[in-house]
Amino acid sequence: MINKGYKIPKEIVAHLDKYIIGQDKAKKSVAVALRNRWRRRAAPEDIQKEILPNNILMIGPTGVGKTEIARRLAELAGAPFLKVEASKFTEVGYVGRDVESMVRDLLDLSVNMVKQRVADQVAGKAEENTDERILDMLLPSPPKTASIPGAETARVEVKPDGNTREKLKEKLQAGKLDDRLVELETPQDRFPVVEIFSPMGMEELGINFQEMFSGLMPKKTKRRKITVAEARKFLYSEELSKLVNMDDVITEALELAQEAGIIFIDEIDKIAGVKSKVGPDVSREGVQRDILPIVEGCAVMTKYGMVVTDHILFISAGAFHSSKPSDLVPELQGRFPIRVELESLTAKDFVRILSEPKNALVKQYTALMASEGVKLSFDGPALKRIAEIAEQVNSSTENIGARRLHTVMTTLLEDIMFDAPNKKKSIKITAAMVNKKLAEIIENEDLSRYIL
Repeated sequence: MINKGYKIPKEIVAHLDKYIIGQDKAKKSVAVALRNRWRRRAAPEDIQKEILPNNILMIGPTGVGKTEIARRLAELAGAPFLKVEASKFTEVGYVGRDVESMVRDLLDLSVNMVKQRVADQVAGKAEENTDERILDMLLPSPPKTASIPGAETARVEVKPDGNTREKLKEKLQAGKLDDRLVELETPQDRFPVVEIFSPMGMEELGINFQEMFSGLMPKKTKRRKITVAEARKFLYSEELSKLVNMDDVITEALELAQEAGIIFIDEIDKIAGVKSKVGPDVSREGVQRDILPIVEGCAVMTKYGMVVTDHILFISAGAFHSSKPSDLVPELQGRFPIRVELESLTAKDFVRILSEPKNALVKQYTALMASEGVKLSFDGPALKRIAEIAEQVNSSTENIGARRLHTVMTTLLEDIMFDAPNKKKSIKITAAMVNKKLAEIIENEDLSRYIL
């Protein structure tokens, strides 16, 4: 289960290369961190608990691939992945998100992952059971006893017509009966959903009030006439819930979150810096000290049970423009032993980013336009010019890395995408077209700051 995706480091880097251009040092570090998880589980049991994950601190400007590296790593490992912003948390005792909520959110993701996987495994059986229940509605079972006047009640076995049921089943599976009406008991909300506000933040304690009260009150249902297509959705959901054992799902999800979970803490540089001299500094050192026990390893109570964070992999990232990693409290610095500096992207990198990755922008826009019957293509000089413009705007305004390419591409293709439904033809983007569309914006610095 948890060993899925634990490939050798070179294979992990090769997978990351499909989506992220450059940043070889960062890829190497995360590949080793992921492989070490497999190595730990293969080690003798008496030392497994002593081997802690090597948490990673990524340092680099926005848009260079920090988040994407972590996300693709989790995808490769089949592990629950949560991205949080450190600046969203506040020190305990103040209004805001409790740092422990990141662990609860991770477990929620893990439960959903396992539940979906188990549901996929039993989907065939659930569909079969759903069909049988719908057939029972369309073909009510005939009475199995008949009363004979003047005599004792005699049991008369009435055999159902198998051929009729099979023919009806074929029509049902072919969708020919979707508009037929059937009677079905459907759930009815007895009480409206009410937002519960509490200064103590009860939702942060893992308490689900709606689940609590629904268990105390009997479920109210209403008999309705609905189409077979609508009934199928209700019945399929019911059959799935019968086939999925939630106790097993939660047990597996707890293990998955604790042994394979990855939490990506972004903007950690926003809570670093000199402690405020005026008033409580709830956004900096206090938050760091609250995050510290989570990263060090502690037990967090959730609605599914206790989660031990000892072996969750934490990857933090920040640009560190106005602060530096040494501004973090020393204890927190020590919990991120691997430091990786990501390099700023150049025009050469942008050209590769536009066309090489599996999710490259050129491939995305080509697919979008193809849906309108327009064949969109870019020549080499056009890609080079787009990359140069992105680099130029990044250097003259704020450096937002590869995200600048989205803005440039959207501005470049705006008119083409607007007129696409009326023009069914091939369009080739050239360097001249790029210059014509963007030259005026680039020359006017104020306009460039506003649009690009």
